[in-house]
Amino acid sequence: MASSVIEPIARFGLAARGVVYVVVGVLAAKSAAGRGGRTTDREGAVRAVEQADSSGLLLVALALGLLAYVLWRFVQAFRDLEGKGSDAKGLGVRAGYAASGLAYLGLAVTAGGFGVSRGSGSMRSWVARSLAEPWGPWAVGLGGALVIGVAFYQFYKAWSAKFEDHLRVDRMTAGARRWMRRIGRFGLAARGVTFLIIGWFLVQAALRMNARVVRDLGGALRTLRQQEYGAWLLGIVALGLMAYGLLSFIDARYRRIIR
Repeated sequence: MASSVIEPIARFGLAARGVVYVVVGVLAAKSAAGRGGRTTDREGAVRAVEQADSSGLLLVALALGLLAYVLWRFVQAFRDLEGKGSDAKGLGVRAGYAASGLAYLGLAVTAGGFGVSRGSGSMRSWVARSLAEPWGPWAVGLGGALVIGVAFYQFYKAWSAKFEDHLRVDRMTAGARRWMRRIGRFGLAARGVTFLIIGWFLVQAALRMNARVVRDLGGALRTLRQQEYGAWLLGIVALGLMAYGLLSFIDARYRRIIR
């Protein structure tokens, strides 16, 4: 696919992803502050946009943007836009792009008004079905370990500022680059916290043979809220998820789409 076509598609998709995470963060921050709001996942964020948009135009734009993100992820995976190669490591990274596309495909369908419900309900159903199989506990435990691995990779990217590798930082002023780095590190660290909680509960589901302990993003945020100083913990992570949304907007503007 020509760069003149895929670049605007990718940037539109990244902006849509940013909207979703900003809404998740805003809702969680309001909940932490005791001013309404709720701890929810990405699907809940889409439904919040639907409730706030009487015209339906914003929801249509969000659905199209999420479909654009899905298309870009699939093209990344199958056309190797970033030159990851076909060795084991490269194929693993490209498989991750495809998996991301599949995850956002369900979200795009939800935004399009087709009523697909995902999140903890479908995750619990998958875990419950898996645990009924002889290999199930191992598969669920491995899935949890992989999610925990993704969490630590988010922390690594935050610490190393590795996310800058994909950006055209030469087009930023020195001040903009400093703020971009702060926003990116905060956002990725917060996202890592949520992955860590989700992965931990998947491992617990495998050990306990109980799918009911599984948590999605909204469940991870609720878990934070239930801890000592939970309002503060939730508030910090909520602001971090908003920062991750802002990083997506920065990606939409400055990301190097094709190597």
